[in-house]
Amino acid sequence: MADPIPVLSLAGSRGADGRFTPGFLDGLRGPLHEVGFLQLTDFGAAPGQVQELTALCDRFFALPIEDRLALDNRHSPHFRGYTRLGHEITAGHPDAREQLDFAPEQPVRPPGSWDAPFRLLEGPNQWPSALPELRPAVLAWTDLLGRVGVELTRALAVSLGLAEDHFDALFAGDPHWFGKVIRYVGGTGDAQGVGPHADWGFLTLLLQDGTGGLQARLPRTREWVDVPPLPGALVVNVGEMLEVATHGYLAATVHRVLPCAPGATRQSVGFFWSPRLDAVLEPVPLTPELAARAPGVTETEQNALLPRFGDNALKGWLRSHPEVAARHHPDLVGAPER
Repeated sequence: MADPIPVLSLAGSRGADGRFTPGFLDGLRGPLHEVGFLQLTDFGAAPGQVQELTALCDRFFALPIEDRLALDNRHSPHFRGYTRLGHEITAGHPDAREQLDFAPEQPVRPPGSWDAPFRLLEGPNQWPSALPELRPAVLAWTDLLGRVGVELTRALAVSLGLAEDHFDALFAGDPHWFGKVIRYVGGTGDAQGVGPHADWGFLTLLLQDGTGGLQARLPRTREWVDVPPLPGALVVNVGEMLEVATHGYLAATVHRVLPCAPGATRQSVGFFWSPRLDAVLEPVPLTPELAARAPGVTETEQNALLPRFGDNALKGWLRSHPEVAARHHPDLVGAPER
């Protein structure tokens, strides 16, 4: 492909009649089938919102380490809070990044009330008292990207020949999106910024800085291509739940982040648009033309794709944060996947 990571504008995605335009639908479906990635512009950020958010992220990572460790995710049974540099595991190896994980603010569900183990993912966030401005800025961002996620989900449904509201019921009530404020640090001796992986949600919306280093592996090939920084754009990629729902027609593309140069850093803000924890992604009826181009889901012995989102998400958290899992959920560590 001449331009492996196309750019698509959300402005004008609908015509005067309120329907999605054919050009927008083609520009969305084509790249997410061929590559699993695109860059989205004009998505509705308020003037200065991106700059304010990224400046606050800078300030968070500049806080004294004791302020960040006050939010240590090892204190949270729900995998919320601050992950120390080198303590998230991807593809079996530590990542050269530190981050703050958050999700919808929810009360703790006592184990006796669980209908499934994934209910342990519901709970409160941890926010820095030393930087109170961060919480409202992040929540304003997640509100915006939640609206973008709804619009893209509906557009994808139409692009697949389905009713616009086909996926709505999966997100009704309490969609379990989650987010990360991330800083990659160079010169740590680690061989990866983030190792090769696919995201386990529905759609990922990523704001990256100008450093570069994000790469995607083109589906059905071994070729890695750069996802270049584009000011004011969101990187959009398909998650495993959407791959399951479309028989692999939309690809949850494997991607990675290369390590930063010694002394350098890279920042990003990830938003992972996902359905309710109890939502089951049933395969959608594809047209014969699309079905002929759907290769099925990509699974490995190490990573089975589970159709109920909470099961798929819990599997990912237990694998990525073994210290939290061992401290709070030893009964689930090493348990066979259902």
